[in-house]
Amino acid sequence: MRYNFENILIFTVLCVGIGIRGIVSLNSYSGASNPPMFGDYEAQRHWQEITYNLPADQWYLNTTDNDLLYWGIDYPPLTAYHSFLVGTIANRINSSYVRLLQSRGFESVEHKSFMRFTVLVADLFIYIPASVIVMISLKAYTSTENILTSLTILVLYPGQILIDNGHFQYNNISLGLFILSVACILKDRHNWASFVFSLSLNYKHMELYHALPFFVYLLKSSFSEKSLLKNIFNLIQIGLITLATFLLLWIPWISSLNSLVATALRLFPFNRGVFEDKVANVWCSLNAIYKFKFMKNLYYWRQFQFVSFLK
Repeated sequence: MRYNFENILIFTVLCVGIGIRGIVSLNSYSGASNPPMFGDYEAQRHWQEITYNLPADQWYLNTTDNDLLYWGIDYPPLTAYHSFLVGTIANRINSSYVRLLQSRGFESVEHKSFMRFTVLVADLFIYIPASVIVMISLKAYTSTENILTSLTILVLYPGQILIDNGHFQYNNISLGLFILSVACILKDRHNWASFVFSLSLNYKHMELYHALPFFVYLLKSSFSEKSLLKNIFNLIQIGLITLATFLLLWIPWISSLNSLVATALRLFPFNRGVFEDKVANVWCSLNAIYKFKFMKNLYYWRQFQFVSFLK
């Protein structure tokens, strides 16, 4: 009887979470009908336009068809691949959604429904299942009441819902992958944990916040055996899985030094100003210890030297 009650409670929480997301999705979003940039909704649509119409090695390059000053892609490759997938589907529904250079600021009721639905799909297939899986993995470590409370917080957290389903982002994908990697650790599946976390890091590099504790834990767990050879083998396994995941995702850009450098420079803000609004909080905090404005000037000098060397 208690088991059935717990299942009913979990099912209720999940339904409420999905329902709230759907309700929030019906509302407007920041930047709507507000040229010239239109907000993050347009940024995501534009990335679909770029990735669908241009070859992968041009996704991070400034060209006549890809003006990086207009919502240039500045997230890692897995985000770009996701944009390509959604853009391909969008083109099949209505090619005007992603028509190169002609779809900027495209807004319609149908397109809004499509875009909102893509976020809900990510919730349904990645974030919410990952939240349930990690809670199941915690059963051996805490009480059922704590698990139900934590699941409720994960599924109903207002910040995540408002940012993804309201403002318009896909943080649910990177966070869902991160949560799933934690579940792998709880089940002592360290190889899977390194693979899934690498996917998360390659979707949004904000996962660098979690990278250090993840690295330290996996390093420690690799040396938990009594046999030194076994420990070294475990460490090599995790390292090779991480490296292989990165190499596979970065294939279109690692063949050319110019392309690799251009892509890396899009992911980090030094060439756009470290006090840019989207990342200012991190750099302003660190600036109390190290003066990044000096680093910015040094960066431009090094970039000039590098370009001169390539020529």
